[in-house]
Formats: sequence, structure tokens, C-alpha cells
Amino acid sequence: MIPVSAGVRIWLASGHTDMRRGMKGLALQVQEGLGREPFCGDVFFFRGRGGLLVKAIWHDGVGMSLYSKRLDRGRFIWPQTADGVVSLTAGQIGYLLEGIDWRNPQQTWRPQAAG
Repeated sequence: MIPVSAGVRIWLASGHTDMRRGMKGLALQVQEGLGREPFCGDVFFFRGRGGLLVKAIWHDGVGMSLYSKRLDRGRFIWPQTADGVVSLTAGQIGYLLEGIDWRNPQQTWRPQAAG
């Protein structure tokens, strides 16, 4: 998980993104497609067409980082909005990266006995 400091905003680019893009291509998409500044310290997440892969870019003030995660099972739950970008909290992105529906997280398994 990306260590998200207080005050860092997390953005999801709605829809799907060409996952062949690297740091420069995704930063350009943030700037031109989302109308945001890619070097401001915010984290930007992108999802591929199939929903199995996400990429995140983050500029920490020194350089740009690119993170990716692929799920073995299931798909990443992604919003569909007209704005093109959705803001999430650090807790919600934690759920999303674990493959849990971040809009309505629920415990899926609970122990029945202590021993």
C-alpha cells in the first residue's frame, strides 16, 4: 500500500485507461484529460478495461512513482461518472486495492467458534 500522508488527496480516473501507458502517458492524461496537476503530490489511480489491473502515479516532491496491482480473482470496483474523476479517502482506497467493494464494505467471513 502507498503510504498516504495526511492532506494527500486520492483520485480515481473514471472509465478505463490504456494500461500500456507509463508514467509520462498517465501524467499527461491527468493534466489534459482530468484537468489536474500531476506533480502536486496527489495520488491518481487508473483501471484497465478488464478491471484486473490498476496503476497509480504519485509525485512525492522528488520524483514520480508508478505503482501497479493485478488481482488474481475478482475485479476492481470502479465508479462511472460524468466528471471523469472521483476522490476517495485512504480507507476507501485500501478496500479497493483489496478487491472489496469500497462503496459498501462488509465483513465476508466471521469465525463461528473460538477453538
